[in-house]
Amino acid sequence: MGNLIIFALLVVYGGGVWKFWNGFGRTNFNPTLTNRIGLSLLWPALFITNQSYRRNFRKALKG
Repeated sequence: MGNLIIFALLVVYGGGVWKFWNGFGRTNFNPTLTNRIGLSLLWPALFITNQSYRRNFRKALKG
């Protein structure tokens, strides 16, 4: 059961990275490669702690 939960969390994390990476052009962030990589990989922590990032993340997912 624990392995299933870990697998589900990895799928959600990977899906968030993928969707944000593909929708990055719709955000207000500076479109450099380092920003794109960093903001994509850190999305769970930034989503929880930063309201501006949350708005931009939602923009990236709509598309």
